[in-house]
Amino acid sequence: MENKLTYDNWNDKVIDKLNNELSDFMNVIKWAFKLYDDKIIYACSFGAEGVVLTDLIAKVNPQATVVFLDTNLHFKETYSLIENIKEKYPKLRIKLVEPSLTLEEQAAKHGDRLWESNPNTCCSIRKIQPLQKELSNVDAWFSGLRREQSIDRKQTQYINKDNKFKRIKVCPLIHWTWDDIWSYIQLNNLPYNELHDRSYPSIGCTMCTLPVEAKADARSGRWSNFEKKECGLHQTK
Repeated sequence: MENKLTYDNWNDKVIDKLNNELSDFMNVIKWAFKLYDDKIIYACSFGAEGVVLTDLIAKVNPQATVVFLDTNLHFKETYSLIENIKEKYPKLRIKLVEPSLTLEEQAAKHGDRLWESNPNTCCSIRKIQPLQKELSNVDAWFSGLRREQSIDRKQTQYINKDNKFKRIKVCPLIHWTWDDIWSYIQLNNLPYNELHDRSYPSIGCTMCTLPVEAKADARSGRWSNFEKKECGLHQTK
């Protein structure tokens, strides 16, 4: 493709062809870095998919930028994992991005424990707005979305038009299963969040994440008291 693919010059026919031609996850990652160079970032939550995609990205571009949306409400195990990742991949640019409001400022403006009264607003302040700011400096971003994760994610392609952030979203792991993820982690001896060993398949903030029962939906432990399964980063409406 001669011209850099951006949100503004998206062409459905061209993208459909490209999605069919990109044969596997490594080709997708290589294509993305060849096209965007330093104008693509990986927004990573450092779940199981996150450590896999971090490892794959580091194989292609050891100096890639990895952004973690630090809500200041994550589990201590998550922060420990990030330190392990930094040690394992010293050349990666791992950036912890904090919200514009501290927890105290948020409480003063919106009320204490906003995640209980209005989790959508809390996610907007502490995750969506910070990512919006980071994406304003690039053309595209990587995500570890997999089709298997939920009904809403079954239509995810390798290359997607992100109408929420007005950017190109690249998802190399769409065809991976949960078993594939863990096979890769074990075969490559990757560090991972130890909460996964305690029935936490999907890990977010401490106040909004619970362990799940065996064979239950992987995201059933997220915002369990609300009709909400997404923080909003991947919602297009």
